[in-house]
Amino acid sequence: MSRQMGLFGGSFNPIHNGHLHLARAVKRALRLDGVVLMPAGEAPHKSSAAYAPAADRLEMCRIAAKPYRWMKVSDYETRKSGKSYTVDTLRALTAQHPDTEWTLMIGSDMLLSFRTWREWQEILRMASLCAVSREQGDLSGLQACADSMKAECPDAEIRVLTVDAVEVSSTEIRQNLQNHADCSCLLPENVVQYIQEKHLYLPDEEVNIFESVKSE
Repeated sequence: MSRQMGLFGGSFNPIHNGHLHLARAVKRALRLDGVVLMPAGEAPHKSSAAYAPAADRLEMCRIAAKPYRWMKVSDYETRKSGKSYTVDTLRALTAQHPDTEWTLMIGSDMLLSFRTWREWQEILRMASLCAVSREQGDLSGLQACADSMKAECPDAEIRVLTVDAVEVSSTEIRQNLQNHADCSCLLPENVVQYIQEKHLYLPDEEVNIFESVKSE
């Protein structure tokens, strides 16, 4: 019997309680065996205040996933050079785990633009799609989008799932961290500790001060 796994990709910059809530909700609703977190690779030309290095985002995901035996973290995209495309990631995963059936977990906004993804029809041949909506009002539009995609890919399995919202914004978290505000209610405790130890998301001038002190 094949394993049913969710694939949850993103920058996770940083991973927060909203991400974890979504992963738990989708796993429970679809009765998945587990969820794989897939942090994206480097984003060039961004300051340390805006984007943490891939190695740090990967480690924060590992820390956040540790309490959940069913949650795994993959370094596939962070190890790659250049831009990562979902279709290539799924090809690699299906080759490595031929006994696994994948469900790609995306936000509702991503469903509306899914046809712009590279080889989107090939993605739907390799994985089911689960679009997560946090607002009841957009369900009809999302379902219409899913239905039109199914018309083009009759064998595709596309679900639209409503999940109670946990209002957490990575952008607001980064702004709070730059201002040395308390984020303990938005992030797993060990992730907060890691960010503080690594001086992540601070203004560049503050990071430079810490680096110069370390080098002395």
